[in-house]
Amino acid sequence: MSNTMDDHCPDGTLESAIAVLKDLIAYPSVSSSSNLEISEHCSALLSELGFSIWRSQYDDQRGVRKVNLVAVRQPLAERSQPQLPGLAYFCHTDVVPAKQWIGPGGQADRGDPFDALVYNDRIYGRGACDMKGSFAAMVSAVARIDRRAQTAPIWLVCTADEEIGFEGAKHMVRQCPGYRQLVASDPPSIIGEPTEMNVVYAHKGIQGCKIRSIGRAGHSATAYGINANEAMVPMLSKLLQLCKLTREDPGLRDDRFDPPTLSWNFGFNDHSHVVNITPERSDAWVCLRTMPGVDEQPLFAQVQQAADQLGLQFTLVPGCDPLWTDPSSAFVQQLKTLAGTQTQTVCYATDGGVMNELSQRVVIGPGSIHQAHTVDEWIAIDQLQRGIEVYETALRHWCLSG
Repeated sequence: MSNTMDDHCPDGTLESAIAVLKDLIAYPSVSSSSNLEISEHCSALLSELGFSIWRSQYDDQRGVRKVNLVAVRQPLAERSQPQLPGLAYFCHTDVVPAKQWIGPGGQADRGDPFDALVYNDRIYGRGACDMKGSFAAMVSAVARIDRRAQTAPIWLVCTADEEIGFEGAKHMVRQCPGYRQLVASDPPSIIGEPTEMNVVYAHKGIQGCKIRSIGRAGHSATAYGINANEAMVPMLSKLLQLCKLTREDPGLRDDRFDPPTLSWNFGFNDHSHVVNITPERSDAWVCLRTMPGVDEQPLFAQVQQAADQLGLQFTLVPGCDPLWTDPSSAFVQQLKTLAGTQTQTVCYATDGGVMNELSQRVVIGPGSIHQAHTVDEWIAIDQLQRGIEVYETALRHWCLSG
């Protein structure tokens, strides 16, 4: 696609932020595709704003090239105060698929999900809310900060594959020298997912496992086949038992979340489509939402023990840890005051659950999670404006002195 950077570099106005957001939405950066083009666009935009940039690239399991960006705008040398860590902002450039897109008003002919539409004081398009609108708000806020007055670093991080296992953030944590510099500074850190500008000091993590039973295919009228489900059925019974335990055991609850349980979810598939062939494989899975201070590992240990006893294959599927920052900490309370909103917890996970080396992490961004991933995804223009204002206030608080 054509690069419209010359026309739509952020200047701090709402109109510019809308134009930047429309440019970002135009990149169909679904997680199954490469995010190289949108990353180059973001890189050019950040360079225009005075950022130095590190790129960490990798090929995903399907051989698709992915890119993470870590960018920093340092204060000018004569105003530098190295003892101040500044402020860091994190977003992801990938989006979920939009195959069932209907657009505003529930009408299937209301446009392309990657051709943003401004309608009824909203901006429609895939990624408008989750979370390209947040990035547009932050770069617009940065555009309002005179670098000559800046006294601490501004960090901006854009990751790949947040929507499919936080793989971009995991690669960045392991491989990116720029991220290591960010960790060494340990600045107050904002993950810009949609929260309607409330300050989320804690969210759940996500972990899972897979269990596989291997049998032997054969004509179901003969004794040759071995039905893989026969070993899987008692495994499913164990999974149900543990599911009930997570709902009933007070030691596996945290009432600061809604729901206050691990949200144990499981299912299975025997890949069978006809009744006269013995199923040769049966796969089960478990996914749960972890919480701070609740140890889920004994549950997975019981699943593995049962799998071993039944002769089944067991594989852990790591996701990310919970996020927790003390709600009474100075950072959370200051940001709450600056935003003029409330503190809360949420049950979804973010890249923040991968970045455990950072001691001050919260989630705060424009838009509502209820609009994310929908068939008519949108962000309200007043939320975009609010995001710019709050981010600008935070930047002035942590990156300017006096």
